[in-house]
Amino acid sequence: MSGHSKWSTIKHRKGVKDAKRSKIFTKIIKELTVASRMGGEDIDANPRLRAAVASAKAANMPADNIKRAIQKGAGVGKGDDYEAITYEGYGPHQVAVIIECLTDNRNRTISNIRTIFNKNNGNIGSTNSVMYAFDRVGLIEVAKDGMEEDQLMELALEAGAQDFDPEGEDYFEITTALADLHLVQTALEAKGVVIQKSALAYVPQNRQEITDPEKAAQVMRFLEAIEDDDDVQNLFTNLDLSDEAMAGMND
Repeated sequence: MSGHSKWSTIKHRKGVKDAKRSKIFTKIIKELTVASRMGGEDIDANPRLRAAVASAKAANMPADNIKRAIQKGAGVGKGDDYEAITYEGYGPHQVAVIIECLTDNRNRTISNIRTIFNKNNGNIGSTNSVMYAFDRVGLIEVAKDGMEEDQLMELALEAGAQDFDPEGEDYFEITTALADLHLVQTALEAKGVVIQKSALAYVPQNRQEITDPEKAAQVMRFLEAIEDDDDVQNLFTNLDLSDEAMAGMND
């Protein structure tokens, strides 16, 4: 099935090790708020909110924080007015990126993102300068703990998934057609599958392989700087690190 994305593995590992530095709670609270605002505060009737709550619990977010974020989005109390913005462009060594942000200050966000590109020899592109080379899909992540690969693959394909990737370090990744994401999520949950993340994603049609460890380190610094920005919710890239590059970075 689909080839394994080494960037996905590194990203998940980094997310666990650097949870505080990545300010993961801030990103999850934004997603809880927006999901509640768009689809209501009834978790059972709002798949996006249900997935956001699952992400919050996986990150050990206190229940009171989750509740407050949902209530803000639903209009209980004063909530932040977040705007969704997407940027695209090329980082070091022509690695393509798509960056999804939620922000309450557009000027701050574009200034921060542009600075990261400039400091890392990258270029922000115009609309569709990168996006044309990616496919828009649904992406579901299920933690490997307590879930058998063969069982989940069978359930996912029966539910209508397009692809199943078992090669991540901590997560199984399930890909769906754009319109089928919530249908597949609901079908899996009905079978007792605990969803860690459910979201729309961009998957590259072709990957940019980096084999040199020094170049790989430059790209990783750029991607990490993007992900560490408070306004960045999701980052998609066509990066493919070779085994040699990964081994060289670990030395």
